[in-house]
Amino acid sequence: MGYGLMWKTVSEDCNLACDYCYYSRVLGKPEQVRRPVAAVLEKVLREYLASCGGQASIAWQGGEPLLAGLPFFRQVVSLEAEYAQPPVVISNAVQTNGVLINEAWAEFFREYRFLVGVSLDGPEEVHDAHRVDGHGRGSYARVRRGIETLQKNQVEFNILTVVGPHNVERGAELLDFYRSQGFDWVQFIPQMGFHSQNPDQPGAFAISPEAYGQFLCETFDVWYAEGHPTLSIRYFDNVLQTYIGLTPDLCTIQGKCPPHLIVDSNGDLYPCDFFFDDTWRLGNIADMELRDAFATTTYARFVAMKPDLPEKCRTCPWLRHCRGGCPRNRIEEDGAASHPDYFCRAFEMFFAHADGRLKALAQPLKIERSKRALQRL
Repeated sequence: MGYGLMWKTVSEDCNLACDYCYYSRVLGKPEQVRRPVAAVLEKVLREYLASCGGQASIAWQGGEPLLAGLPFFRQVVSLEAEYAQPPVVISNAVQTNGVLINEAWAEFFREYRFLVGVSLDGPEEVHDAHRVDGHGRGSYARVRRGIETLQKNQVEFNILTVVGPHNVERGAELLDFYRSQGFDWVQFIPQMGFHSQNPDQPGAFAISPEAYGQFLCETFDVWYAEGHPTLSIRYFDNVLQTYIGLTPDLCTIQGKCPPHLIVDSNGDLYPCDFFFDDTWRLGNIADMELRDAFATTTYARFVAMKPDLPEKCRTCPWLRHCRGGCPRNRIEEDGAASHPDYFCRAFEMFFAHADGRLKALAQPLKIERSKRALQRL
C-alpha cells in the first residue's frame, strides 16, 4: 500500500509567533528545539521506505522545520539513500516560514531537489499584520530575503497564504502582487483555530463562508485569464482535475482521506495534521511497526468520517467536485458528520460562479486524454 508521510519535525517549536497559528504555542521563543532522536528517525525512514509502494512522499513541517538544522537534514538524506532500494522514488517537501533560508539551505534544497513551501500572506503591510516574531516584529523582510535566495539558486518553491480578515477582501491584489514577483505557484488556506471540529465554537473560524466564497470567486476570475491560466493556484488546479475526470491531489476534494501518517518529533503517530491530539494518537513508533498504525481502531474511526456525509451533501449538485470538504470542518465533537463543511456556502458560491468556465477549460483536456488512452490500446 502506498501512503504519504509527514514529520512534525520539531513538533510545535517555531521562531515566529504568528497570532493566528493553529498549532504552535511556543510564541517564537523555543527554549530547546525538539527534533527526532536518531533511533526514531532511522526506524521511521527504514520502515517507510520499505513499505511505501515504490513512491515515497515525505513532508517536513513544524512549527518551523528548519530549526532542526542543516546537519539533521543531511542525516535525513543519508538515511534515505541507505534505505531506498530501487525502484523507490523519493520526493521531499518542506514547509517553512522562510526566515532561516540562506545560501547553505538553498544549495542543499537544490542538490536534493526539495520542494519548498514558503508562508507569505501578501505584500509587507498585509504579511506583517500577523506574521511576527516573539518580539512583535514583522517577518516580511526576512522572508523575502529567503525567497530571493531560493530564486537565485533556482530552487523550486511555492507560496502558502493564510486567508484571514487581513487579506480576504484583497484577492485580486494578492494575485497581482504574486505575479509581479514571479510567484507562479500559490496555495490558499482559510484561517481557523486548530480545534475547529465544531464550527459553532466561538473564534474557531476567522472568516465567514460568504467572505471566503467571494475571495474564491475574485481570485478565480484573475486565475482564469480569459481561458489561459498562467498561475498555478492549488485549489483551482485540483478542482479542474475533477472536471477532467482525474483524481485530484488535494485530499479535501477526494472521496476518502488518502492513507497518510503524521510523525511527531517524539515518534507519536497520527492520521492527519488536523487531528493531532491525544484523541487521535495511533501509537508510538517505539512500540509498533509503522504500517501497524493503519490497523488501529482509531485509524478506522478516522477514515470512516470522510464518506459519512450529511444529507445536504448527498443531494448536492457539486458533490463530485467538492466531496463534502474536510471532516475537520464538518464534524461535531462526538465524531458525527451531522452538518456540511463550515465553508459549504463558500464552495456553493464558487461553483455557481466558475462552473461554465471550468467546463470550458476541461473539454479540450478531456479530448486529449481520450486520444492518449486510445493510442495505448
